[in-house]
Amino acid sequence: MLPESPLTTIENRLRLLLPAEMYASMWGNPSMEIMIEVHKHLRTLQRILHDYTSRQISFNKLKPGIVKPEWQYGTMMFTDLAGFTKLMEANSTKGREGAENLLSQLTKYFSAMIAIISKSGGDLVEFTGDALLVVFPKNEKDDETLRAVRAGLRMQRAMKEFAKIQTPTGEVTLEMRIGIHSGRFLTADIGTPRRMEHVLLGQDVQKAKLTESKGRNKRVNLSPAAYERIADRFRYEPGELITEEGKDKDKHYMLVEDDLKDEDLGEYEITPMGRRIAASGILFDKKEVFEGITELLDSIEPMASFIPSPVLSLLVESAAERKIDPDFSRPTIMFINFIGLPEAADRALPGEETKLAMSYSKAFSFINAVVESRGGVLKKVTYHLTGSDIVIYFGVPTAHTNDEMRAASAAVAIREYIMNFKAPTIGSIQPEVYCQIGINTGPAFVAEVGDPRGRREYNVLGDTVNTTARLMSRAQKNQIIISEHVQKAIEAKYECSLLGEVSLKGKSAPMALFELTQKKPKK
Repeated sequence: MLPESPLTTIENRLRLLLPAEMYASMWGNPSMEIMIEVHKHLRTLQRILHDYTSRQISFNKLKPGIVKPEWQYGTMMFTDLAGFTKLMEANSTKGREGAENLLSQLTKYFSAMIAIISKSGGDLVEFTGDALLVVFPKNEKDDETLRAVRAGLRMQRAMKEFAKIQTPTGEVTLEMRIGIHSGRFLTADIGTPRRMEHVLLGQDVQKAKLTESKGRNKRVNLSPAAYERIADRFRYEPGELITEEGKDKDKHYMLVEDDLKDEDLGEYEITPMGRRIAASGILFDKKEVFEGITELLDSIEPMASFIPSPVLSLLVESAAERKIDPDFSRPTIMFINFIGLPEAADRALPGEETKLAMSYSKAFSFINAVVESRGGVLKKVTYHLTGSDIVIYFGVPTAHTNDEMRAASAAVAIREYIMNFKAPTIGSIQPEVYCQIGINTGPAFVAEVGDPRGRREYNVLGDTVNTTARLMSRAQKNQIIISEHVQKAIEAKYECSLLGEVSLKGKSAPMALFELTQKKPKK
């Protein structure tokens, strides 16, 4: 039996946070040199996880597994990038060189946008493919809606740098659409200590997403709520007419006119909140090193619980290089629209928010367990025009020979769970909970996107991801729609029926769609 060392007393906390070789080297009676290497690695990992999480996660002292819903007020910005699919296709034939070139262009784009967002006081909550969700929290010093609009105008001006990108097949132009809405949203940290997720719930989140989708490329589009707050600060052009039921019916979205001189747009309103961590002092003995390691674990563990296990393992193993190599891959993507609970947030009576968040947490934890047990990655919960989108990968960062089968198995199990899910009564109404599911396989770009020295995430981008989202949107209540490639990969074990050929946005030809109904009975 090996002698006990200070590190072995916290082995259970270190086993998932150290590279395999470093973990093996700490056993027995580790030298001062090894302990310092463990400390150095954890310092690096701490910085990485700070950059991988939003400020609401990295700057708050969270306790994994504790659900604490809270209503917050502020302004939300959604962005969407047009032209990325062409940029990806232009580089995909060049292998690793093309992947590095594509990442270089994306890095320039995201770094420019993130710098503007940060200096404008925005919190980049998430990357969803090439899209961004930013929150400008309400404060007493200034108007967060004004800051958001100024940031949006600066971001659109910065897009001029990406108007003519040279690629192996010719010029490609990137354009961005920005939507801004002001309101309130319910935040909650859901899940288990093993896997947490930070979510925003409520109708105002959907309104912000809708504002982006109703906007125009190269423009900043405002919802009526955002416009009313700063109506006298800019010139505007009426956008699309709102016809949905509600208080904004028959009002227009408003497109901000950027006819401002640089001096009119002004300086950045606030000093950006830094994400850096102070350097550690000199450590003189094992006791001090051990105490430093313990303090780092206290900081790292809450953030690590918000990272999917396979992605966390990738970050741990690549921490020394501080880089994950980009790649063109062929993953299987699944989108689940979880409908019913997110919309119930606005009906919650005082005190019912916790009941709602706990119910959502239970559902999320089960769905994540189903995905993990089949070798997939539940990447995030994001925002749809109705419900919440749950984004799942099979095949990255770890590929299997039967990823389509694994995705189909997960989809059927998740649908059965949701169909039998009993939602709590919220605001005297029991929400009807159901799902829409889409599954697709195809080429995608897999990389660490964002600012290499700041906010970034491991992500999967490309037309395959966008198409999967459209399959999900076409699904009926509790229906699973799959592409033809997925159908061929799973037809030996799953019953699928042809829905016909359908024209999808962004596709030059109709696409054959199938419904996955159930697993075939054993003969």
